[in-house]
Amino acid sequence: MRILFLGINYWPEQIGIGLYSGDMCTSWAAMGHEVQAIVAAPYYPAWKVFDGYAGKGWTRGVEDGVDLTRCPIYVPAEPTGLKRIVHHVSFFASSMVPMLKAAIGGKPDIVFTSAPSLIASPVAWLAARLSGAKCWLHIQDFEVEAALATGLVKQGAAGKLGAWFERTVFARFDRVSSISPQMCRKLEEKGVPPGKVYELRNWADIERVRPLAGPSPYRDEWNIATPHVALYSGNIANKQGIDVVVEAARLLRRRKDLTFVVCGEGPNRANLQAAAADLDNIRFHDLQPRERLNDLLGMASVHLIPQLAGAADLLLPSKLTNMLASGRPVIATAEPGTGLASEVEGAGLVCEPGNAQALAAAIETLLDDEPLRARLGEAARARALERWSKAQILGRLEEQLRALVGGNRI
Repeated sequence: MRILFLGINYWPEQIGIGLYSGDMCTSWAAMGHEVQAIVAAPYYPAWKVFDGYAGKGWTRGVEDGVDLTRCPIYVPAEPTGLKRIVHHVSFFASSMVPMLKAAIGGKPDIVFTSAPSLIASPVAWLAARLSGAKCWLHIQDFEVEAALATGLVKQGAAGKLGAWFERTVFARFDRVSSISPQMCRKLEEKGVPPGKVYELRNWADIERVRPLAGPSPYRDEWNIATPHVALYSGNIANKQGIDVVVEAARLLRRRKDLTFVVCGEGPNRANLQAAAADLDNIRFHDLQPRERLNDLLGMASVHLIPQLAGAADLLLPSKLTNMLASGRPVIATAEPGTGLASEVEGAGLVCEPGNAQALAAAIETLLDDEPLRARLGEAARARALERWSKAQILGRLEEQLRALVGGNRI
């Protein structure tokens, strides 16, 4: 098949959507498909265009078998609600010409786009219509509701306009997918016919990420002497609700057997470090290279996934997959019955969002009960193998793409 991909996030972004978009496109190319991708210059999660990519305008080359065009984009240093909208509009504008040229000249069989950025998705739809291709929209985040839930956008005219735009876009695509059963049900609630909805999970790198047999080398490198580590690794932004980790560290500062490690970047990191300035039991480090992910995740006694209450079914943290694959239990802050809670239950503990005392109590429960911690860690690894296999997930996706195209021009 000839596949044309549009996405604001792409490798070499090492966490979040860019990682999955890059894996997906390179996997398609490895399967023998002709893949052309139109993406933005990498910037996430630091909200700064990576060194080596800034100020270059549009660039085109072949990376891992993918014909890749990178587009210039406005990246705000402090991504407020309005600035985020301008950020996405800038990608809409800069991707328009490359997408239409690729559609008309390349005659794709299918145009596939990932949201964020929903604002740019009409470009993918137009490219499909001009080329006669099928069009597929993949929802990683429900951007409008997440923006409302985290306070980036206020309720009112802007919220209503966003909801109208969302419904209008969803109705135009041949298939619409999302990453969890709860998010797929939300698509149906928003008017997408069940027959057009597909669950496309993110995946764990289960070959690269495995339970460590011995201590992680990061313990020596970062001079961590405590027996236990409570680890958060990922983006540090509004929707994570990560402030509760600092509050839990404050409540547990009396424990001399525990170090909190926050490993990540994002617009909220400076505020978080300032709030933890008086604590000696919490460390902050930058994101680590992907090739060292196993060592990083294997350092944890427990993994932490804080999330705001209102965002639980609007996104499913991509970091969860490899946390489970590492064979360590996960503690998530989520309401019962939400997508995040259902994925963690049986492989970790779930506690009330925003409740530092509940999070601290959950951490102590696992640290003080070694058999429980070991049992949940084994269940986490088994769940990753069962539900989050990259080869199986992308293999099923390819079957769906072939079925949508109808078997022509393969």
